[in-house]
Amino acid sequence: MTGQRPHVVVTRKLPDGVETRMRELFNTELNIDDKPLTQPQLVAAVQTADVLVPTVTDAITRAVIEQAGDQLKLIANFGNGTDNIDVEAASEKGIAVTNTPNVLSTDTADMIMAMMLAVPRRLVEGAKVLASTDGWSGWSPTWMLGHRISGKRLGIVGLGRIGSAVARRAKAFGMAIHYHNPKQVHPDLEAELEATHWDSLDQMLARVDVVSVNCPFTPATYHLLSERRLKLMRPDAYIVNAARGEIINEDALLDALENGSIAGAALDVFEHEPAVSPRMLRLAEQGKLVMLPHMGSATIEGRMEMGERVIINIRALFDGHRPPDRVLPSRK
Repeated sequence: MTGQRPHVVVTRKLPDGVETRMRELFNTELNIDDKPLTQPQLVAAVQTADVLVPTVTDAITRAVIEQAGDQLKLIANFGNGTDNIDVEAASEKGIAVTNTPNVLSTDTADMIMAMMLAVPRRLVEGAKVLASTDGWSGWSPTWMLGHRISGKRLGIVGLGRIGSAVARRAKAFGMAIHYHNPKQVHPDLEAELEATHWDSLDQMLARVDVVSVNCPFTPATYHLLSERRLKLMRPDAYIVNAARGEIINEDALLDALENGSIAGAALDVFEHEPAVSPRMLRLAEQGKLVMLPHMGSATIEGRMEMGERVIINIRALFDGHRPPDRVLPSRK
């Protein structure tokens, strides 16, 4: 460390207020150009930094971590998930990993509700009509008809912080709440949401009108929504994903949309992002798919709070305390 100020390397551009505060507190190296670091650049960073502040776009793999210098004490992820970091490899090397929980739930839940409305109510299709060269010919009682969500059953895959926030909003819209978790949530929360728990994801998928994917991405949830499970959904059902693209078998989802075995989907995340396939673009043109560029948590307020959590975790560690948002390796 330089003058007891930890050397902090930030991999992407953060809000100005966050970067300014980091510069005041730490010996901070910023990424002014906001270009994602290459693997060699990430290796160079972990060989010199006391703290690395990566984002979801940075793959902090075992190979990167094993090349880290002994001075690297903390990987303070600017994000809620840590699937971009090999937490086990970091733990083996004595490097703490932190994230920014309890910050993005409200913003992400708001976006999920917007996505949940967008497909059945054909919002994007309607907006495109006004922007087209042909324009809008006027109101008609049978034109641009969609489906209401009030009275429908919502199946939440992962009733955690974000899933619970989604459930509260959906309940206010008059939806019946169903959920699949490995374990039932606390009875008080279940009573508040009037939620029905399903041990079997298969059984829930076959019975709900809308599926919202809100579980974390782990090896166990890779392609959790598989081709087989997508075929269990009803032909008038919709699926919304603002968690991680890898949780859904994307090719199988596109097959289902193309052959009409499900009614529509809204995606804020993609299995191979930032790439989106020509098939997706065609389905979007047909109104069967709404796509957003990973912006579920993209609010100024949320990003500032994330930065504050990162700073708190850095200061805690270098003041000799346990970082409040430390992430431990999952038990096998």
